[in-house]
Order: sequence, then structure tokens, then C-alpha cells
Amino acid sequence: MLEGLIDLHVHTTASDGTLTPAELIRYAKGRNLAAVAITDHDTIDGLPEALKEAKQQGFELIPGIEISVEHPAGEMHILGYFIDINNRDLAEALRELRRYREERNPRMLQKLRDLGMDISMAEVAEKAGGKVVGRPHFAAVMVEKGYVASFEEAFDKYLGAGKAAYVKKEKLTPRQGIELIKKASGIPVLAHPKYLGYNSIELLMEELKNLKGYGLQGIEAYYSAYSSEETELYLKLARDYGLLVTGGTDFHGSNKPEIEIGVGSGNLRIPYKLLDQLKEAKKLLKK
Repeated sequence: MLEGLIDLHVHTTASDGTLTPAELIRYAKGRNLAAVAITDHDTIDGLPEALKEAKQQGFELIPGIEISVEHPAGEMHILGYFIDINNRDLAEALRELRRYREERNPRMLQKLRDLGMDISMAEVAEKAGGKVVGRPHFAAVMVEKGYVASFEEAFDKYLGAGKAAYVKKEKLTPRQGIELIKKASGIPVLAHPKYLGYNSIELLMEELKNLKGYGLQGIEAYYSAYSSEETELYLKLARDYGLLVTGGTDFHGSNKPEIEIGVGSGNLRIPYKLLDQLKEAKKLLKK
């Protein structure tokens, strides 16, 4: 049973998930979760629909976002919780990020065509269903047309960073991402530090020190891809650096079928008390 448990990292069709915002709320409630945070990539487009459905369902939703930021060693994402979806600075920055992405997509498409794949932007856009077009939508067309056998193969061979059809996209700096979330009255949290690509704890510690200096307030210490040892490490770092602890599955629906909402690969359990602590931090922001 998931009663009393939460999931603070889930995605909808507004970015690269397969459930609409309203469907996700109903699904989470049906799984007996106490609350979720929708944290779509670089967009808040799904939040109005989700907030409306959550109100109708009597379900607790935390409005969030996951912002991709520049990072030389690996992949860095900053989660934002309790954001003001009507904030003008946030809206303008997200429009710029969308423009960068739209400029990137034709270049990726041309690389795939140069590799012999007969794919059109119309086919990719259809997979996005009117939402922001991203690499998962390219992957979906590649699978459908038989160029690859799976999403994993599409990213491992073609769409992943440094692969044959990859095109680097413009991103905010970590400082800019954190400051943007704070401007929108949100709480910035480092997502899945496992993916930062550091091969030493000392480098990660230095990164956390820098990020906290920019205004970082938390770290995602519970996550689907962590070992128990990694979870303990991130909990210790949270204590050492005075950071809030959050947790989430990174649920994407059928785009990541091995990850289930609330439980990840099966053994994740994220207690509601972490959300209570986030709420306390949010109260302090208002003072």
C-alpha cells in the first residue's frame, strides 16, 4: 500500500511523460499516494490542468518544474517546488528555453536523415501532441519506423549526449536555474546527483557548496536509480550541508515502463514528512 507516501518527481505529456496532467492526478490517487509534485522538463504548461483536476479530486499536488542547466561533467537538473506558475520571469525564461529547443530539433532531424532515417518533423510533432518537442518524441518515431528496437537503443546509439544525432542545446547556468526558481517563489533542489558524473565524493561536495551559495535548498536523496549506499550518502550530505531532503521516482509512464509512480523499480518509499519539511521552508520564504 502507498497510503501516506508521496512522489515528488513525476512527468506528464507536457514534457516527456505519457499520461496527461489530469490522467496523472487520477492515476496517483488511484495508487493511494498522498501527494505528488509534477516536475515537467523546462515547462509548466501542464500545471493548470493538473491543479484543476487535483482540486476536483481532492488530491494534493505540488506545482513544480525540472530545469536543465549547464554542467560540464554530466547532467544537472534543478527541481523547483511550490513555484508560482504566474510568475513573469519564469514564463519569459521558459519561452527562451523553448525557442532554443525548437532551433535544436531541425538540426537533430537532419542528422538522423543523414544517417539514413526517413523521418519528418511532422511525424515527431505528432508524437508530441502539441506539447514541447523533445528527444523522446524523436525516439518514439524511430521505434515506430523500425530504425531502433527501443527508446534505450535510440538514446544509446543516436540521441544521447555525444551520440551520432545529438545536438547540444542552450541551457541556463546552475546559478541562473536556481535564481529563476527562487524568483518564482519556489524551493530549488538538486535532482538525482548520481548523474552529475563525478568520480569522487570530494568533487560532489565542492559542487554542493557552490550550489548552496547560489541558493540551493535541497537534494533528491531518494530516487529510483539509487543503491541503498547512494541513498545513505545523499542523506549524509543533506545533513552535512543543511539541505532539505526530497525524493521521487522520475515517473514517465510507458516511456520508462520499469519505473512505477510512488515505488520506482519496486522498493522506493518516500514518506510524507519530507513534504512537511518542504512546506515549512516555503512558509519561511513568505516571511
